[in-house]
Amino acid sequence: MKTNLFKYQNNSWTSKSVLKENEYQQIQLVLCFACKEIAVLPEIYQETKTMFPNAEIAISSTAGEIYQEEVYDNSLVAVAINFDKTEIKTASVNIRDFETSFDAGAGLIKKLPPDDLAYILILSDGNLVNGSQLVKGFNAVTEKKILITGGLAGDGDRFQSTVLGLNEPPTEGNVIAIAFYGKNIIIGHGSEGGWQMFGPDREVTRSFNNNLFEIDNTSAFDLYRKYLGPFEDNVPISTLLFPLGVTLPGYSKPLVRTILSLNKENSSMIFAGDVPQGSQVRFMKASTNNLIYAAEIAAKKAYQIAKLQPDLTLLISCIGRKLIMGPRVDEEIEAVTSFNEYKSNTIGFYAYGEISPFNDEIECQLNNETMTVTAFYEL
Repeated sequence: MKTNLFKYQNNSWTSKSVLKENEYQQIQLVLCFACKEIAVLPEIYQETKTMFPNAEIAISSTAGEIYQEEVYDNSLVAVAINFDKTEIKTASVNIRDFETSFDAGAGLIKKLPPDDLAYILILSDGNLVNGSQLVKGFNAVTEKKILITGGLAGDGDRFQSTVLGLNEPPTEGNVIAIAFYGKNIIIGHGSEGGWQMFGPDREVTRSFNNNLFEIDNTSAFDLYRKYLGPFEDNVPISTLLFPLGVTLPGYSKPLVRTILSLNKENSSMIFAGDVPQGSQVRFMKASTNNLIYAAEIAAKKAYQIAKLQPDLTLLISCIGRKLIMGPRVDEEIEAVTSFNEYKSNTIGFYAYGEISPFNDEIECQLNNETMTVTAFYEL
């Protein structure tokens, strides 16, 4: 497995390495992560296709681009991959063609041949899709036996629309699956938050999917508004800084859930993922140092799975973490790469949600406010 990194910024392409003409022809997969303004430029897909005529090309909008140890805005970063022994197949759906996100998730996975399937990378719309239901659709088809990681596309801190494209210019509503086949591909993964919970345990007493109405039989809306205080006028930016820890029924480890908006008309809180009735919840806060340390833990988990030299490291972190860390955001990327003694190519993006197993199991979940590390190895 050979990987080469590319960057597009200020109307020009640069690369870490120089490929020979025949090597461009051999590239099988290109992953592109870009700010939405660049992602939607018609020439971007055409130029990428011209450079890599035989490759599957996936493009996703972001809330920030990760290239080696640095974080960029207003750029495009890309990795071009040539596999030695691994086969890939791709598929995509549009959420508008399905009644629910669950149906879209299930329909997407059903497009992939199941024989010798080892791993699936997901890149999804981050605005129109219910990520929790999408992931449940994945798990229903795979029976929780196939490792899945990935993330939800971003739109900076605007939260207006996100775009993705598979072998075509990006548009809204798309969900992309990239499937890896064979016994020679090994995937290491880790996902950690670093958020600190405080206050008493509370129970979700009325909710529907990602809409939360009552906690402990009182208005969740009023409780959270009181908690936000002066930050209430800056929703949704402020809610990214103050997520909720949600322990789902039957689980012991909490997920982090980001509040996307507060609905004053029906006094509800709308989350980036489901908050099922009967869940236990606590308020959360974070410090930059805790977030950086959590990134280290995620990297340690990903790199220890195979204990080999990784061919590629994919990082998907949350826009909320980026906002909190501000000018120190590069430090969580450096925390990951410090565990990579071989200094393999590293690329990724800041997202509206992260898809990964939520503990040491293989079942994937929608996570918010985490650093998710996926390490690729080909034997």
